Amino acid sequence: MEGSIHSALPRDRRLVGQPARPAKAARALTVQPTSGFSVKTYRIAAIPGDGIGSEVISAGVEALNACAKRDGGFAFAFDHFDWGSERFKKTGAFMPDNGLDLIRKHDAILFGSAGAPDVPDHITLWGLRLAICQPFDQYANVRPTRILPGIVSPLRNVSGPELDWVIVRENSEGEYAGVGGRVHRGLPEEAATDVSMFTRAGVARIMRFAFALARSRPRKFLTVVTKSNAQRHAMVMWDEIAAEVAREFPDVTWDKMLVDAMTMRMTLKPETLDTIVATNLHADILSDLAAALAGSLGIAPTANLNPERTFPSMFEPIHGSAFDIIGKGIANPVGTFWSSVMMLEHLGEPSAAARLMRAIEKVTADKSLHTPDLGGKARTADITRAVCDALAGDNQAN
Repeated sequence: MEGSIHSALPRDRRLVGQPARPAKAARALTVQPTSGFSVKTYRIAAIPGDGIGSEVISAGVEALNACAKRDGGFAFAFDHFDWGSERFKKTGAFMPDNGLDLIRKHDAILFGSAGAPDVPDHITLWGLRLAICQPFDQYANVRPTRILPGIVSPLRNVSGPELDWVIVRENSEGEYAGVGGRVHRGLPEEAATDVSMFTRAGVARIMRFAFALARSRPRKFLTVVTKSNAQRHAMVMWDEIAAEVAREFPDVTWDKMLVDAMTMRMTLKPETLDTIVATNLHADILSDLAAALAGSLGIAPTANLNPERTFPSMFEPIHGSAFDIIGKGIANPVGTFWSSVMMLEHLGEPSAAARLMRAIEKVTADKSLHTPDLGGKARTADITRAVCDALAGDNQAN
């Protein structure tokens, strides 16, 4: 995998309903190596969430356990939490009152998906995913995008090396700050606001993160996405802070791009981009476009990072809950596997991360192992088994 995501960075409510008793974590499942010596064990909070989340998280746990077994130097203890829309419909809350305390001391969080057809999306997002991201200050959302072996991009004349990006999304404020309200509901004069909140501290830290990440990659090139021609206050501040932070990174070349023009550049000139930083909303949209240009939303990973490691970071595939294929056994687990690669990097296990990435690439290169979203007929279990087999047979040194 070209360039570690973290190589330049320091290592380190309920809504409605009846009161619920404090929940307890499920019993940890630990994989112990057979060599007999003591190894470190990483505690991972596994939250499948909704839809196909349970299917891809189950696959991810299996692959991570295979990784640990192959490495022999560490183990995993998975605590499983049944937080999601089904719990909300039964109890009025996606997670218990003490939910954050239950996962606060874990080394990382592996998350599946959030969303159900019979629960409004904004209720799900704010009740579960953002209810974890924001209190744990996971302000850096990192989404690598490249065309994996065997995957075909919808772009003409793009076979792989032309599209190799990392999108950094500000993940704690901006358009998703949650500031706003509605008045006079149902009346002709009804009004609503959603206020984008940008702070100097929030913008500066995501810019420093993005410049440091760009510095760690071979091209040392960053594109700052903006819309300061029309949004003349917060986005102008965004641009100004980018220029200030850039002076701290003289070895990083950078440019600026309006978000609408950025969609054209991603599509028509993908080779001109490398590391990208954008606001919460802009990067949310652009990263979905990036995943589609790389072949499928089903293979795209995400890391929600608290770089200071005050709180656990959360790793998840970009794809949604996909209720149309739930239970059919055809969900693509590659996005979860790639997110697990990022988790291993974050935990300080680069050799295991590289080994899992090689296994992923070996499997995607085999078109008989493509799931329906990639035009194939393979099943989730087929992909998982193949990745685990590739891990077991990997004898490369790193």
